[in-house]
Amino acid sequence: MREDGRKPDQLRNIKIVRNYQKYADGSCLIEFGNTKVLCAASIQDSVPPHLVGTGTGWISAEYSLLPRAGSKRTPRNKSISSGRTHEIQRLIGRALRAVVNLEKLGEKTVFIDCDVIQADGGTRTTSINGAFIALCDALKKMRNAGYIDEIPVRSYVAALSVGIVNGEILLDLCGSEDNRASVDMNVVMTDRGRFVEIQGTGEEATFSAAELNKMLGLAKQGIAAIIKIQKDVIKKI
Repeated sequence: MREDGRKPDQLRNIKIVRNYQKYADGSCLIEFGNTKVLCAASIQDSVPPHLVGTGTGWISAEYSLLPRAGSKRTPRNKSISSGRTHEIQRLIGRALRAVVNLEKLGEKTVFIDCDVIQADGGTRTTSINGAFIALCDALKKMRNAGYIDEIPVRSYVAALSVGIVNGEILLDLCGSEDNRASVDMNVVMTDRGRFVEIQGTGEEATFSAAELNKMLGLAKQGIAAIIKIQKDVIKKI
């Protein structure tokens, strides 16, 4: 048993509150254990310069850690300007664009804001899971308003962490496990079993092909469970 009582292959408790923000085009508050992220989608009538005149839309993401999301205060400017922040928001954007037919969006951009209210491991994966729900609600709003004929989502997408802690492979690492992990991996997958991204690193350690395959298999199992929850929340795309 782990320090929070979970089995090695067990997800943290997941809570999702849809339409959390009144004025956003799509939003949700998503919790994985003690990690809490507010995800909001905004539709804008513009696209990046390289897409002007192409009829193709775009999806972009911003990620931030609120000052007291962690055990110590992080200044706002430091959080916004950090290389880690830029890396995570690019990851969120890539994950969402991978499952949407951008050509059917028209020349509109959907901005996704992911604000970490409380951080206890897995903030980037939790952000992706919530961002997809917020995005789907924004796309439904576009369809209902007549901006698009259909919702251009090709697949569901979800993400999860997996790692090796004290020689044992664990799913959905909390903060203390992430800090002690000899191997840390983030996996982004679709409901069709296709990988969008794999970020795996040995922290002063190495891992074998057999361990890699076991971690990917465990992540696939966990992501399938998350996507089932997403489908229950969204109901129908």
